[in-house]
Amino acid sequence: MQSAINVLNTRSAETDATEKEKPRSAPHRMRALLIEDSPGDVRLLEHMLSVTGDNVFEVEHVERLKAGMARLAEGGISVVLLDLSLPDSHGLETFTQLHAFAPRVPIIVLSGLDDTALAVEAVHEGAQDFLVKGQVDGQLLVRAMRYAIERKRLTEQLGRYAEELRSKNAQLEADFNMAREIQEIFLPQQYPTFPHSVAPEQSAIRFSHRYLPAAAVGGDFFDIFAITDSTAGVFICDVMGHGLRAALVTAIMRGLVEELMPVAADAGKFLTEINRSLHAILRRTKEPFLATACYMVADVAAGELRFASAGHPSALRIQRGAGLTEPLKNIDPRHGPALGLFAKPLYPTCRCPLAPHDLILLFTDGIYEVEDANHEEYGQERLLAAVRQHSSLPADQLFDKLLEDVQHVSGGKEFEDDVCLVAMEIERVSGLS
Repeated sequence: MQSAINVLNTRSAETDATEKEKPRSAPHRMRALLIEDSPGDVRLLEHMLSVTGDNVFEVEHVERLKAGMARLAEGGISVVLLDLSLPDSHGLETFTQLHAFAPRVPIIVLSGLDDTALAVEAVHEGAQDFLVKGQVDGQLLVRAMRYAIERKRLTEQLGRYAEELRSKNAQLEADFNMAREIQEIFLPQQYPTFPHSVAPEQSAIRFSHRYLPAAAVGGDFFDIFAITDSTAGVFICDVMGHGLRAALVTAIMRGLVEELMPVAADAGKFLTEINRSLHAILRRTKEPFLATACYMVADVAAGELRFASAGHPSALRIQRGAGLTEPLKNIDPRHGPALGLFAKPLYPTCRCPLAPHDLILLFTDGIYEVEDANHEEYGQERLLAAVRQHSSLPADQLFDKLLEDVQHVSGGKEFEDDVCLVAMEIERVSGLS
């Protein structure tokens, strides 16, 4: 055993000796270009670099700016030491010319003048450092050169990251723009007429809307469609949040609305089936999603409005003939929960009569969830008061007045949530051909 240990010790000693004999690899040397016309300053700078013991920089020397540019054009220079007073250039312009010629090479300005204003201006223009001759030693010079190279590397890296970010933002903006265009296509491009054969101005039911997304794309959605020649379906919903995620859910909503046209005459069943399908889809997502909604069926042949609500703000009925404006919840307060929360809730169908010149106003909460300077919410009561004040106006003018009033209260601030207004005006309730 002892002999084996002796052998191991001998081999270890031989290995150590061999390792000591191996020449160490020379450190990677970087080329520094010194542009200086004073022989004395050149010798001094070369001496300062030689006595530091740091053999990292190999210095090349030229005396004129033009010669420096020619050398930089060949490549391989890691850092430039630049005197501002040269035979073919003088002052800060010396730096600006060289920096414009080789913007990717870090430049340290060397000056015989201790001029703070000049130093600040040079650094502002892009110099990595400003050193005063006679106030710098070898260690400081080497450190400045190392730091200049590293700062330039980091600056270029940040520049690449910024360019990548700009590119990705541009792509994201393009995606949002396309999403907005698609979402606008999803909204009704024209309204149905009742009966379908008449011109819009002769329709028994007329429609108007105003849609203001808070972001490039929104989470509010509505649809208007004909069920029969005397029956219209109006659907409005507000998906939680706004932006791209909410817009994706509104796209799902549109598909569900089209899919469930066979039950569109039954307001409660229509919402029940939308909820069932939406819950089955959204329960697989990691984050909870919900949407408030209201669906109504206007039957002008029967003179009746049938409606169901899924936690949505109550629509307003303006009875112009009677001079009354009231929320539909005052007529029948029954409603179900927001869509997507539960698998099998019930959505009761409520009813109220329709008369000629009635206007039904549907809206999302973005119109009244704005605050004044005292952080007091505009609120549904103030909205109801504004509607009553302007109830005699046509729908489009009513929208203008409501938005104007809300903007006045909020001090002209942009809406923080999507805003959707839909109006249904009843022109007549019988005599359809």
